[in-house]
Amino acid sequence: MAQLDLGELLHRAGAAASRRWPGASVAELESLPGGISSLTFAAWLADSSGRRRRVVIKVAPPGLPAVRNRDVLRQARAISAVHGAAGVRVPEVLLRDDGEPPLFVMQFIAGEAYEPCWDVSPVPPAPATVRARARAAAAMLGHLHALAPAAVGLGAEPAVGLGDELDRWARLFATAGADLRGNEDSLHRALAAAVPGTIGPRVLHGDYRLGNLLFDGDGPPAIIDWELWSLGDPRTDLAWLLHFTDPVVRRCGHRDGANRAAAEGMPDRRQLLAQYVAVTGTDPGDLSWFAAYCHYKLASTMAVLAKRNRRRPEPDPGLELAAATLAPAIERGLDILSGRAS
Repeated sequence: MAQLDLGELLHRAGAAASRRWPGASVAELESLPGGISSLTFAAWLADSSGRRRRVVIKVAPPGLPAVRNRDVLRQARAISAVHGAAGVRVPEVLLRDDGEPPLFVMQFIAGEAYEPCWDVSPVPPAPATVRARARAAAAMLGHLHALAPAAVGLGAEPAVGLGDELDRWARLFATAGADLRGNEDSLHRALAAAVPGTIGPRVLHGDYRLGNLLFDGDGPPAIIDWELWSLGDPRTDLAWLLHFTDPVVRRCGHRDGANRAAAEGMPDRRQLLAQYVAVTGTDPGDLSWFAAYCHYKLASTMAVLAKRNRRRPEPDPGLELAAATLAPAIERGLDILSGRAS
């Protein structure tokens, strides 16, 4: 990937701000974690009177086509579409620039993103906080799925069918080495042979879980990292949230007592499903296919990350652990489809 010119990035963001608010400027760029396919920075936006507010800049990686999950302006379009919808909280998109590489600027929302069954934090949230966060996440997902795409200006977006979704992750899995793919073709064939009828379409986040929500105190969460959004079957988003109540794939070998307690505070699938249904008023029915699909999707993603990790001078041991848990994840998916596991 080409090197990003940070000075040019600040200049372009400042020029975009000045076009909207004459005399405005952007300064003090700071790299932020989060997102895989685009680059994320914090900065300060000042108006002509000198009043400042913190903002986030998302920019496509330079030197690569800004398509699919690298299309940051497409992400901005989805965020803007759902901004202000009842029960849904996302940052406000403030500025866009379609130069090379494209970028957008949005409101900075303070908060913590923590995946209870995956992450390790020096100060993890208390179990009661995890329970409250998970319930809030399930409720907000219900509100997101209640939106008709046409009503928020996304009706022209092509819907993605379940078969197409499955094929996407199969193509990704095919790029991993044979030692990382294991028995994935068996799960893929089983899933492909039992694709259910599609419902919707609805606006999907594509990676909806607590680790992609910002929580600050008792306030509602904010949904971030829209790189994988699409229109499609809402059960894929719902099953993904439920999947992270007990994922087979692991990234952390040692979790201290406080982090284990946070994980144990995660409500079970039935509790989160009940919270979602309370908002939507619709029972999604049997989610077995979707649960198995989530094992395949996560294994595919982590296999590719593990492949890249092994090329590094100092590989991340967490991704090596993930690689070691891919085979059990595939087997769990097969067990779910066969009725041997829930």
